[in-house]
Amino acid sequence: MYRPRTRAFGAAAAAFALCAALAGCSQGASAAGDGKVVLRFTWWGNADRAARTEKAVAAFEKAHPNVDIRTSYSPYEAYKQKLATQAAGGDAPDIVQLDYRQISQYAGSGILLDLAEQRKALPTGRMDKSLLRTGQFEGKQYAIPMGVGTQALAYDKEAWREAGVPPPRPGWTWDDLESVLREVKGEHDSPVMTDPGSMEDWFEVWLRSRGKRLYDEKGQVAFSEDDLTRYWTYTSKLRKEGLVSPAEGTTQLDGSVENSPMGRKKAMAEFNWDAPSAGFESVYGDRLALAPMPAGESGTMGQYYKPSMLIGISAKSSHPREAARFIDFLLNSDKAADILTVDRGTPVNNRQRERMLPNLTGFQKAVADLQKSLEGKLKAPPTAPPRGDNALQSVFQKDYDQVAFEKASPRRMAQQFLTEARAELRP
Repeated sequence: MYRPRTRAFGAAAAAFALCAALAGCSQGASAAGDGKVVLRFTWWGNADRAARTEKAVAAFEKAHPNVDIRTSYSPYEAYKQKLATQAAGGDAPDIVQLDYRQISQYAGSGILLDLAEQRKALPTGRMDKSLLRTGQFEGKQYAIPMGVGTQALAYDKEAWREAGVPPPRPGWTWDDLESVLREVKGEHDSPVMTDPGSMEDWFEVWLRSRGKRLYDEKGQVAFSEDDLTRYWTYTSKLRKEGLVSPAEGTTQLDGSVENSPMGRKKAMAEFNWDAPSAGFESVYGDRLALAPMPAGESGTMGQYYKPSMLIGISAKSSHPREAARFIDFLLNSDKAADILTVDRGTPVNNRQRERMLPNLTGFQKAVADLQKSLEGKLKAPPTAPPRGDNALQSVFQKDYDQVAFEKASPRRMAQQFLTEARAELRP
């Protein structure tokens, strides 16, 4: 899933932490004037996801006429800020979409319901146990994966064809990426790709492709100043050659495809998560293609399968059983699977996955084909990051802005980031 970071997270996180310590935070009433049960459901995404989600909601409401589900969505950056603010005010929606990096923060602060309380209404027997563990905190299940996804390069395959460059295959390297961008650029005035330097997600792939990782078992930084300096030196070289987007394009990222350089046709490729890359389809049509992430020099692949997103219930919801039934509908029913398809990743329910994947077409098939091409090639995903990582994602982008605008060197900002990270993650 594509997740540029909000600059305003720090203030919301502080308010969030304050609320966790206050007993007076409470959720408002959740009953309509006509006696219906009212559930608020909020998520991040684009217009295509919104259309599919609303259709699924309507199908559930038709089958459960006593339930009224009120929905809202926004790009990830705005969504994360809004959810943190709502949680800080004790007004988290009944049903929330979450990234696995948020689980420890929200579960550890008492915001999420222990789903064991709704085991009968929300069966998980057809879901992979290793995926389910990504929604656990201290041994309890607080969220359920909504789908399976992986990192990818979304690109304009016609630009590649016109340059005589073959599609990237599993095992291509970061050095290959540099060469390919140079070949595709040719006489183009615009950069080929969105600058990947501001995203901690892509740095993590870079690290893993070199046999390293972001965090150790104790939740502390596991990479060195040299590691981050090398990564930002690499992305800076691409930017200075005009191969990736300039600093002005990077600093404007807000989590939406529409406002990214590729979404505005100011680039022809971008690292993203596989299913959310569908947002580029409205711009590129059948020119849009997916490729695996670059590997290290030894061929080690740093990308991994992870929950595309998870879904949980507010601990303060007045109607947790109805909320659990709605989640059960979204994840386990044929009706919802046929509507949502792979918009939130390939289905986490094994039966729905087997039923659906052979029938996919167009870009949805491209998502399934990418995942199939990577079977047996990827290492196990990392454990969910420590609570401080949520704030550090914003710091990572802020610090890279200094590099991208050439106000500071990669090494200086790598030093600063590690200082900030160690302070944030202090036990």
